[in-house]
Amino acid sequence: MVFEQELDLLIRSSYPIIYIPTPEEERVEQLITYVGEAGSPAREVHMWDIVNGFEGGEARNNPIAGLNEVEKARPEIPALFVLRDFHRYLEDVQVSRKLRNLARHLRDSRKTLILTAPSMRIPDDLAEEITVLDLLPPTYDEIAVELDTLLQSTPVRLSEGGKDALIKAAQGLMLSRIRLALGRAVASYGRMDERAIPIMLEEKKQRIRRTEVLEFWPATETMEDIGGLDRLKSWLDQRSSAFTEEARRYGLPNPKGILLVGIQGTGKSLSAKATASLWQLPLLRLDVGRLMGGLVGQSEARTREMIRIAEAMAPCVLFIDELDKAFAGLGSGYVGDSGTSARVFGTILTWMEEKTSPVFIAATANSIQALPPEVLRKGRFDEIFFIDLPSERERREIFQVHMSKVRPNRIREFDLSRLAFQSEGFNGAEIQQAIYDAMHLAFHQQREFNTQDILYAMSEIIPLSSTAGERIRRLQEWAASGRCRAASSDSASSIEQLFNDAKRHVDEPDPERTPEAE
Repeated sequence: MVFEQELDLLIRSSYPIIYIPTPEEERVEQLITYVGEAGSPAREVHMWDIVNGFEGGEARNNPIAGLNEVEKARPEIPALFVLRDFHRYLEDVQVSRKLRNLARHLRDSRKTLILTAPSMRIPDDLAEEITVLDLLPPTYDEIAVELDTLLQSTPVRLSEGGKDALIKAAQGLMLSRIRLALGRAVASYGRMDERAIPIMLEEKKQRIRRTEVLEFWPATETMEDIGGLDRLKSWLDQRSSAFTEEARRYGLPNPKGILLVGIQGTGKSLSAKATASLWQLPLLRLDVGRLMGGLVGQSEARTREMIRIAEAMAPCVLFIDELDKAFAGLGSGYVGDSGTSARVFGTILTWMEEKTSPVFIAATANSIQALPPEVLRKGRFDEIFFIDLPSERERREIFQVHMSKVRPNRIREFDLSRLAFQSEGFNGAEIQQAIYDAMHLAFHQQREFNTQDILYAMSEIIPLSSTAGERIRRLQEWAASGRCRAASSDSASSIEQLFNDAKRHVDEPDPERTPEAE
C-alpha cells in the first residue's frame, strides 16, 4: 500500500504533474483508479493515449490537444488525467511549454496530471514541474494474494515450503509476467506444483537478458562439486534458510555477503555459484566493466540501474568475480577518469553496507593487496574467507569429484590416494586439467586412461604454487594475521602454524644481536 498512500498524498498536496515510470501499464492504471475512487473526495479518472485520445475520441493523435482538454476541464471537479506514453513528446518545445503553463493552472485546481511511461525521460526544463513516483515490483504479500487467487480454480500440489519458494522465485517480476508464468506452469503440467519454480526463474532470466549491466547465470554447480572447504560449506549451510519468512519472524537480519580471497584455481568462483544452488536463489553476475559508460553520468546511471534490478530480483545471489581487478587502486581519494570510477566504487560500497534488501553478495578476489581498504571494513561483508591450496585430503576429494563426472563407473580403478599425494602444490583447476590431459593422451592412443596417465600429465604441469610462490606466501601470511577465516579445517591448522611461527620469530631475540650492538 506504500505506492497508493504516496500517490494519494501527492494528489491531496496539489502536486500538478506526477510521472510514474513503469512497464506495468495495466497494474498502475488499476492502482490509480483505486486511489481516485477511494479518495476523499472521490476523483474522476480519465485515460488518454495517442491512438484513442480521451473517452469518446477527444484529442486523438495530438498531445497538445490532450493537454488542452485537461486545461478546459472544470477546476472544481476532482479529477485525475492519465496520459499514456507521454515521455515521447516531452522533448517537443510546444509540449514542454504547454506543460509548464498547465502546471501553474493545476496548482489552483482539483485536477492532477499523471504521466505513465515504460521508462523515465524528463528534460531539464521540466525537472522542477514534474514529480517522479516509482512503482516497485509486487511485494511478497501481493504475489501471495495473486497465487491464492489462481489456486482457487487450479489443482494444487504445493507444500508450504514450495509455495514460499515459488513466491520468492516470482519476486522482482511484474505482475503481468507472474500471471503468464503461472498460467504456463498450469498449462504444462495440469496443476500447480514445484515445477513452476524453474518456469518463474526463466522469466527472471528473460528480464535480466534485456538489461546491459547484469547477467542471469543458471545455478548448475552444487556443493557436491566442491572438494574440501568444509568450514565454508558449514557456514553457508547454517544460513541456507536465512531468507525465509520463518527467519524474518525469528528476527534474523538478511545475510549481506561473503568475500572469498585466495589463490587462483582453488574454487572461489565455484563456491560463489554453488551458494545460489544451495539456497535455491537466482544467481546474477555483475561485470563491473559494463557499468562504465562513455557519456557523462552514464556510469552512475548504470550503477543505480544495477542496484535497482538486483533489489527487484531479491532474494538473490549477486556474484562479483575478481573484485580486486574491478577496483584495483581505487580508494576514497582516487580521482582518475574525472572521479567516475571512484563515484561508482563509492556508490556500490555504500549500498553494500546500508542495503536491507535480501541481495547476498558473493565476491571473489585473488590479490588482497589490490583491494581498497574500504572493501575489507566490517559491515560490507558478513565474513571474509581465505581459500588456500588444497591439502592432501582435499586433493583426494577433488579427484573424487572430477572422476565421478568423467568416469563414474571406473572410480575404483584409480589410485586416488596416490594421485592426491603426488599432486602436492596443485590447485583444483590444475588437478582438473591433469585429468583432461590424461584423457587426451589415452584417447589419441585409442584406449582408456588410467592412474599412470594422470601422473604423467601432472609431471608435465608446472603448478601456480611454483611460478607464483612468493605471492602465494604473502597471501598466506595475510590470512595468518587473523583478518579472515579459513575456508577449510586443514587450511586453518596450517595458517595457525604459520601465525605461531611468525609470532615466535618476533618474540625470540636474534642471537646475532646483542644489547651492546643496539
